[in-house]
Amino acid sequence: MTDARIVRSRLKLLALFAVFALPMAMAWGMVEWRLGIPDERTAHGELHPDLPRLADWPLSRVAKDGADDWLMAFDCTNDCAASADRWWRVHRALGRDAHRVSRLRIGEGGGKTLPGEAIATWHDMPTWREPGTLWILDPDGRPVLSYGEGVAASNVLEDIERLLKLNPERPLARLHDE
Repeated sequence: MTDARIVRSRLKLLALFAVFALPMAMAWGMVEWRLGIPDERTAHGELHPDLPRLADWPLSRVAKDGADDWLMAFDCTNDCAASADRWWRVHRALGRDAHRVSRLRIGEGGGKTLPGEAIATWHDMPTWREPGTLWILDPDGRPVLSYGEGVAASNVLEDIERLLKLNPERPLARLHDE
């Protein structure tokens, strides 16, 4: 073998090692020095993993349209009719995925019940309750996100659409509900 062929063979071997080792080295560097990893959040709401499941909330009764529905539960305080209308509009803006979400108005609040909305009242005021809060709960009743009173409806809509996209509907879920 000539020296040129040996050099070329070794360069090919080095290139092959680089193809497999370089991505691993880059990934290690990204993890170690936090390079290239975005720090911004993807959800607009707050995560509260310490909140109890919906079944443990001190409420009078809770009804969802479907067993596999996500739930928008909002605590009605002063301007209940405006809050109910606001979350009804977000619900309608979901379009073809609106059947996957139910709404629960918590509190007396007065006013008429809007389509697709259930009403419940607090038996006792829990310590974690904040007036005017909107909670998004998964189909198993676990709180996923919460929003304060001044949140933009577009941010809530964006988060719900993302949750529904990441958690697709089971193909036969509709047939079982009917």
